[in-house]
Amino acid sequence: MLQCLYYKYFRQRRIRLWRKLQKTMEDNINNSNNNSENKSINTSVKNSSTNGPKTIAGAIIIVGILIAGAILLRGKAPVAPTPVAGGNVPASVQLDPVTAQDHTLGSPAKVTLVEYADYQCPFCGKSFKETEQPIVDNYVNTGKVQLVYRDYAFLGPESTTSAEASWCAGDQGKFWQYHDYLFNYIWDNYYAKNKSGENVGAFSDANLKSFAQKLGLDTTTFNSCLDSGKYAKTVADYATAATKAGVTGTPKGFILKNGKIVSTIDGAEPLATVTAKLDAALK
Repeated sequence: MLQCLYYKYFRQRRIRLWRKLQKTMEDNINNSNNNSENKSINTSVKNSSTNGPKTIAGAIIIVGILIAGAILLRGKAPVAPTPVAGGNVPASVQLDPVTAQDHTLGSPAKVTLVEYADYQCPFCGKSFKETEQPIVDNYVNTGKVQLVYRDYAFLGPESTTSAEASWCAGDQGKFWQYHDYLFNYIWDNYYAKNKSGENVGAFSDANLKSFAQKLGLDTTTFNSCLDSGKYAKTVADYATAATKAGVTGTPKGFILKNGKIVSTIDGAEPLATVTAKLDAALK
């Protein structure tokens, strides 16, 4: 990300200086030929005043330096950037440490993948369908990586209530089953059919309670938990923490190595991209 910003900066500077160079050359043409037209740029440079060639030469040198800098920056793309040495992890990121309150899958490991997601988010659904299970099978279940799921419920009221419902399911030891059911339900019934699933009743209270029943939860306990808003503050606090960590959309992942951020997952990245980042962190 930082490299992209640097490249964009150099490109903009290069364009501005090239335009300035063109204007200087045009001015020299006019001055050296008494405002005559149809002279070539090469002729105008030869006939310009003493300051003209120096200005042009200086601008050309600067443009050359900027082009070289942009090329170098484009060519430098580490697989697993660190917060300090460029990469896509700003040093200012304040990610809350993993605690016992977090929903975790797998044992503590050298590498941790912290994911922020919204159950209504179609790209989160895509990521869940295409990348989560292979990661669980090949990295989490083998003890290489611990997966942490955190709510960033920002797409409306049904994002909030579905997140709260997953916490209520967690009270009965079925957070991950409920988590999977939510993503599968909205994907299979809405997004896979090119239908909007955001705040259209997919995660109405009635549906959320019916999901609990289908998963064999104690519905009296679950319904009481959901109706009381027991986890409303918890979900809101996670959203605040996500904002502090620089999360502006979902899915967003942070790959930690021994507790330190070494890379990020931005959006529904392909499985090969995600596994490459995990493999780099495991080295």
